[in-house]
Amino acid sequence: MNSTKPPSNPLGLAATASAGYESVRIGIVSVSDRASSGVYEDKGLPALKDWLTRALFNPIDFVERLIPDEQAQISATLIDLVDAGCALVLTTGGTGPALRDVTPEATLAVAHKTMPGFGEQMRQISLQFVPTAILSRQVAVIRHKSLIINLPGQPKAIAETLQGLTTAPGVSAVPGIFAAVPYCMDLIGGPYVATRDEVCKAFRPKSAMRPPVLKSI
Repeated sequence: MNSTKPPSNPLGLAATASAGYESVRIGIVSVSDRASSGVYEDKGLPALKDWLTRALFNPIDFVERLIPDEQAQISATLIDLVDAGCALVLTTGGTGPALRDVTPEATLAVAHKTMPGFGEQMRQISLQFVPTAILSRQVAVIRHKSLIINLPGQPKAIAETLQGLTTAPGVSAVPGIFAAVPYCMDLIGGPYVATRDEVCKAFRPKSAMRPPVLKSI
C-alpha cells in the first residue's frame, strides 16, 4: 500500500486549530495490584495523558481506570470502555511473564480481531535498550469499532513505544506504533485523529487525509 507522511496540520494552522477536530474519547487503563491498592502512586495514567495531550490536535475526553491484575476485571473494564464509546483504549502494565501478568490474556479474550504488528513493533523498539524486551507480551486488538493496545508499564517505555526513537531531531530511527493508530481508527470506523508532527507523524494515504473543519466566529 502506497502511503505518504501527511502533515498533522495540513492547513498550516496554529495550535488553536484543535477546535476544528472532533473530540475523541480515549480509555486509559493502568493494571497494577500495588498501585490500585495504594501501596505506591500510579504513574501509568499520568504518562498516558501527558503524551496523548501533547500528540493530538483533537480535544480528548479521557476515561481512566486503575485496576488490579485480575483477568476477569481487566476484560470487563475493556468491554465497559468500548461500550462507553472509547474509540481507543490504551492499557499499561501486566504484560510480562510473571504469574500475575494477565493483561494480554484479558485483552485477547475480548477481541474480535487481533493486530499483531503493534506488539511486534513495540518489542523492536524496546530491544534497542534491553535484550529482555523479548519477554514483553503486549498485544493489540479490535473490538467493534475500537482499537485496544497494551503498552509497557514504565512511563519512559510508554513514550518510547508510542513515539518511536530518533537519531537526531526529526530523524526517525525506529517508528513508534502511534504513527499507524490514526489510519487504523479510520479503517474501523472510528473518529478522525490528527497528530502533531513534532510529537508523532501519522501515516495516511493522501486519499484519507482531511483538513480541520473550522467553525465561523
